[in-house]
Amino acid sequence: MKKYKKKIKRTNNTIGLANLMGGKQAMITKLDSLFIVNPSKKYIGASGDISGLIGQYAHGNEVSQHIPYLYNYLGQPWKTQEKVRQIMTSQYNNTPEGYCGNEDTGQMSAWYIFSALGFYPVNHGLGQYVIGSPLFSRVVFKHGFGGTLTIVARNNSPKNVYVQSVKIKGKPYSKNWLQHNEIFNKGNVSIEFEMGEKPNYKWGTADQDCY
Repeated sequence: MKKYKKKIKRTNNTIGLANLMGGKQAMITKLDSLFIVNPSKKYIGASGDISGLIGQYAHGNEVSQHIPYLYNYLGQPWKTQEKVRQIMTSQYNNTPEGYCGNEDTGQMSAWYIFSALGFYPVNHGLGQYVIGSPLFSRVVFKHGFGGTLTIVARNNSPKNVYVQSVKIKGKPYSKNWLQHNEIFNKGNVSIEFEMGEKPNYKWGTADQDCY
């Protein structure tokens, strides 16, 4: 059997989907409606996965949990920030029934932990994390590459859910996603978020900052 040597080109699947739907704005409109349209009563309770509903978005269905982060690819990261913070604060709590769905080998927890840090691996194969809305004001942890990652969210609060700016190692950073090998390496890396009560409609919105 011959080895397949052709290089696979990395593409943005979200933009491809948006093109099939009629463009970015058409997909944004569909995403907006997903979170506000009331679900049909006949489907509620029909399956254990139909839980954690925000509009027709079901956070209890783990295969849907990347959806709030898709706004970043479409140039509207502030909507991701709003939705992610809403899900973290409304669909999780510190009781024995703190999940809106079943744990499903750890996915419910994994989504929360990543999102609370401020980013999430939407497409694992690309080695990238899409930025959301960090829940904690400061997190420091050591990782297996021999360094530490420090995440600071200045002016963070229940109202200040929107990212105003980002710095990595003290330098301004405009992309609304992070590269794995840039933040997890042998050195010490810091990510600083500046948070605010109102959306920043400029940060992370240029095409080169979205994908």
